[in-house]
Amino acid sequence: MSESLQPYAGLEPDVVLDAVESQGWLCNGRLLALNSYENRVYQIGLEDAPNLVVKFYRPQRWDDAAIFEEHAFSHELVDNEVPVAAPLRNEHGDTLFRYQDYRFALFESVGGRHAELDNDDHLRRLGRYLARIHMVGRAARFQHRPRIEVERMAVSSYQYVLEHGFVPEALQAAYRSVAEDVVVRLRSVFESAYDLRYQRLHGDCHVGNIMWTDKGPIFVDLDDCLSGPVMQDLWMFLCGHHSEQQRQLSLLMEGYEQFAEFDPSELSLVEPLRAMRIMHYSAWLARRWRDPAFPAAFPWFEQPRYWEEQILSLREQLAAFDEPGLALM
Repeated sequence: MSESLQPYAGLEPDVVLDAVESQGWLCNGRLLALNSYENRVYQIGLEDAPNLVVKFYRPQRWDDAAIFEEHAFSHELVDNEVPVAAPLRNEHGDTLFRYQDYRFALFESVGGRHAELDNDDHLRRLGRYLARIHMVGRAARFQHRPRIEVERMAVSSYQYVLEHGFVPEALQAAYRSVAEDVVVRLRSVFESAYDLRYQRLHGDCHVGNIMWTDKGPIFVDLDDCLSGPVMQDLWMFLCGHHSEQQRQLSLLMEGYEQFAEFDPSELSLVEPLRAMRIMHYSAWLARRWRDPAFPAAFPWFEQPRYWEEQILSLREQLAAFDEPGLALM
């Protein structure tokens, strides 16, 4: 199998430690692989210093300019006292490093637990910090990061899984039909939102990317930061039945509107954004399937049951488009 199909084939433990030491840190030999599939992330033990985290970027995914924007946005947030895990700078101010064929960044090790969506205080505080992230995000624009787009996240996604044979033959017609119906609705939603404001966002803001400490949340992993409507950073905290989502939204907004205004028209984007993520996630797995880590971690992806569930989920999203939406209370 070629290097392109095994992007991390050469990333042995000695290489990981040598890469960290190339930036002047003295490792004690302890190395713990953290939960990450897109990149490779490790906690590294150091001699006479707190642990570090090293992230090796997936080759050929982002160009340097896109990574520099991620890092710059992280530091801009920290400079505005938003608790974000930003990459460490060396004595020259660099944040992106190279060792052998890999690009990597270093971070302080952040401990904590996940935010609790049934905790009213957690939701209010998340709302306040998300508003502060968005206030900083409005101050400039990304030039090299992606945008929330129907064509990229939905159309190319469903076409990819069909064209590359991931959907079982017996389910292809049903999957194509519901995906095309969803795309029609998505285009209608986004084309009608002519005054929708796009800005810099975290982009992948969910409980797995927030470490909750005694002092509150720390936002981690801006690897998917992008431009889009602010609802992209809010909707993944809305789950459960309609009444539960309404409660979660109300608490988030209690905190959010202390720092920033929220455009209530963006509430119409909750289910469209959810639908796009469903489609994009399947395509993400498909595009990474030749990386050996993915079949090992997601063996159910090739099973007919998975695609039956995707068809059902997309049909449910179509129904959700027509149901009463959430409202500001």
